[in-house]
Amino acid sequence: MDIFPISLKLQQQPCLIVGGGNIAYRKALLLTKAGAVLDVLSPQIDQQLLTLVQQSGGQYHPEKFNPDFPWLNYRLVIAATDDAEVNCQVFEVCEEFKVLVNSVDDIPHCRFMVPAIIDRSPLVISVASNGTSPVLSRQIRTQLESSIPHGMGKLAEFSGNWRAKVKEKISNPDERRIFWENLYASPLKEQVFNGNLDLANQLIEQALNQWKSPKGEVYLVGAGPGDPELLTLKALRLMQQADVVIYDRLVSPPILELCRRDADKVYVGKARSNHAVPQEGINALLVKYAQQGKRVCRLKGGDPFIFGRGGEEIQELFAAGVPFQVVPGVTAASGCSAYAGIPLTHRDYAQSVRFLTGHLKEGSPELPWSELVYENQTLVLYMGLVGLEKICQKLIEHGQRPDMPVALVSKGTTPEQKVVVGTLADIAAKVDEHHIQAPTLTIIGEVVRLREQLQWHE
Repeated sequence: MDIFPISLKLQQQPCLIVGGGNIAYRKALLLTKAGAVLDVLSPQIDQQLLTLVQQSGGQYHPEKFNPDFPWLNYRLVIAATDDAEVNCQVFEVCEEFKVLVNSVDDIPHCRFMVPAIIDRSPLVISVASNGTSPVLSRQIRTQLESSIPHGMGKLAEFSGNWRAKVKEKISNPDERRIFWENLYASPLKEQVFNGNLDLANQLIEQALNQWKSPKGEVYLVGAGPGDPELLTLKALRLMQQADVVIYDRLVSPPILELCRRDADKVYVGKARSNHAVPQEGINALLVKYAQQGKRVCRLKGGDPFIFGRGGEEIQELFAAGVPFQVVPGVTAASGCSAYAGIPLTHRDYAQSVRFLTGHLKEGSPELPWSELVYENQTLVLYMGLVGLEKICQKLIEHGQRPDMPVALVSKGTTPEQKVVVGTLADIAAKVDEHHIQAPTLTIIGEVVRLREQLQWHE
């Protein structure tokens, strides 16, 4: 995060604009709208800007830049002249006195940025790009303007009027947050939007009187293979309302960033021969947090029910009487194959597909080899990087032809995706040559030949 977003209360606070033209006027409109007392330092001033200064109760100083000007009198300063050298001097003197300063359209000489603003007062939403793309920020603002009802301001004001009473009734902050979330999902919101405040007050009073401490719940959420845009809408919603997020090593950092920012995040990653928390411990954690009344998101790479041990986890929850939801995710087989440009089925090449785990047991993969040697079938092996050479040998031993196409996808659907293509006879050597790292997915079958024509992601 290159910038730290804050919201400043500027009512009756002295602010200074250096410059008296149109650019200065545009910035002055924002400051005076926020209630600032506005001063302007400039040899000349636009009449509209002077009117704003007078309306705000500020002063106009008809002077050139002067380093001895009382800069410390101001909460913030905006340099908005048409002289880059003057703007730079303003920045330097403000830096010396530790006064917040913005030089318009001059990123290196800004201590703060003026964002694109969506005003639903008292709800105010800002969009900033650290000065790199103000046009993009404005376009995003336009999109948000059309999707955020104007009634949100009324709802924010209504909530503020009830905040103290809700806090008195519900002292636990986690429970209080759940109360407000439930309330905003209820018919009350529409009543506020429509101005029916008497009915809205009755509804919130009723909700407070009927409030009981919520029971804990577990959300078993499939995070998909890595690309955050492959998350389902339900997955994203539950991730953002969970109190605790328990995640493994297959959950990509961009996806973890989409979880509620102040949720407790517990890593239980498991790699080969290195289990941060054994499965029994994960099961116990889910039960423990839920029994504390927490909303727990068990975030799993791919889909929870396809080699994700989700079934074991919800069996434990069921036995403990813990409520749960299951949210399917895009499994690695479909996600990685699609991003590699390899259809798992095709009318001319494969009429069936089989998902297998490539985990080794006692140094050897245990698979029904004779069932796997079938010409018009695609095999997809999860977690088979370590045992790849032995898997290929076994398939050849049981009658599969050595020139059967194979693709191994590493870190599929992410910017680090790598795809190595070969045959049963040479894929292991090619993978070693490319220094491939887990997580990986192996695709075996004639459909791999289509990659050369259909690849689109790289």
